[in-house]
Amino acid sequence: MSQTEKSDRVRRIVVLLTVAGSIVAALFGSGLFGGAGISDAAGGAFAADATVLAPAGFAFSIWSVIYLGLVAYAVWQFVPAQASKPRHRAVGYGVAASALLNAVWIMCVLAWRIAESFVIIMILLGVLLTTFVRVCRRPRRGTAAEIVLIDGMIGLYLGWVTVAAAANLAAWLADVGIAEWSEAPGVPGTLTLIGAGLVALFTAWRGGRWAPAAATSWGLLWIAIGRWAEDPAAPVVASTAVVLAALVILLSAARFWHRTRNGDSQGLAADGGDADTVAARRS
Repeated sequence: MSQTEKSDRVRRIVVLLTVAGSIVAALFGSGLFGGAGISDAAGGAFAADATVLAPAGFAFSIWSVIYLGLVAYAVWQFVPAQASKPRHRAVGYGVAASALLNAVWIMCVLAWRIAESFVIIMILLGVLLTTFVRVCRRPRRGTAAEIVLIDGMIGLYLGWVTVAAAANLAAWLADVGIAEWSEAPGVPGTLTLIGAGLVALFTAWRGGRWAPAAATSWGLLWIAIGRWAEDPAAPVVASTAVVLAALVILLSAARFWHRTRNGDSQGLAADGGDADTVAARRS
């Protein structure tokens, strides 16, 4: 067995084990094994009515889709025929790191370590952004499995964590007693939401893919629903969330249209692909 084959095997095993660990942690976080779930842990810091950036409860159902995608990817990339595929080599360790960080985040919340959970989710956001950029450097054409389990799964994960990181900051600062994060008008929360929106707009411009835009907009709209329908009521936060969701969708649509209209090779160049790669695809 060559060194490359050994490296591929190690990567595939690492992905499988870290995803499995993330699923186990998620089961603990759901309260399935007893104890408080995420929404009730840490004194309710992550409850739907805890801060002005807390999404309404149904928003978190997106995790079921993300976890399903992680499991499907871990199994698929472990198939022998996928071992040496360039796309897995590009994103495999990023997926593994994101799964591990997610498990650590859950354990931090359950242990009431809210400040540490914010640090972890910011690292997770950085890992997902890096992995997403690697996805965007690859040609758009691919199999259905690649589109769903790489572009789709990583995109959904990134889009949701972009919003979740803002909500996590609000949970931490409200927990330490800064009332502006848990009371209207929620100006610091609005500014933080705009920051998250800028990250989402960068993602939309960089990739022109629907999955991250859908997940980000999903989170933003459920923040808006929560701030209009539940306490703490914060109409300014809600309105900002709706505007940001619309901007993310519109920019993603524009970039998607541009890339499909101009073809894969030009899309690759816009994504930062090198000239040799583009030239080779054109020849």
